[in-house]
Amino acid sequence: MATKIRLQRRGHKGYAFYSIVIADARAPRDGKFTEKIGTYNPNTDPATVDLNFERALYWLEAGAQPTDTVRNILSKEGVLLMKHLKGGVKKGAFDEAAAQAKFDAWKKERDEKNAAAKGKVAAEKKADADARLAAEKKVNEEIAKKVAEKKAAEHAAEAEAEAAEAAETAEAPAEETTEAPAEA
Repeated sequence: MATKIRLQRRGHKGYAFYSIVIADARAPRDGKFTEKIGTYNPNTDPATVDLNFERALYWLEAGAQPTDTVRNILSKEGVLLMKHLKGGVKKGAFDEAAAQAKFDAWKKERDEKNAAAKGKVAAEKKADADARLAAEKKVNEEIAKKVAEKKAAEHAAEAEAEAAEAAETAEAPAEETTEAPAEA
């Protein structure tokens, strides 16, 4: 039986989510499988992989062939490196402890790189948000300035109108008082 380690599509239209499965090469993509060893979600940033490391390593050593995408996933998770190191132990190039030390050093370096990448993405998002906030504050200040100018113009117009009315009312009674005795 030709065994493959491949992806099985899940999720819904426009939001693919994959199971990493061990299946016969002749089985349909989403059909019968031997064992599910993990999941892969490419929709998150960075992509989320949940993998049963020991079972993936077992199946690789048993001769299962990963597809190209699964090979990349297994490589990033370190399964292929561990298989390579175990091959070196079998050949006598180094012992089990040295292989584990090399793998732990690689994993530590990978985790540091991932943390740095996540930190960089978070810093970029924060800088972008700060820039957008500053631009929005600037726009709001300009709008507030225009509103204040408009209100000042309205108040000036109202004051002029009130002054004109006051002047007219002050002139009107004075004219009436001068004309009233003339009529009498």
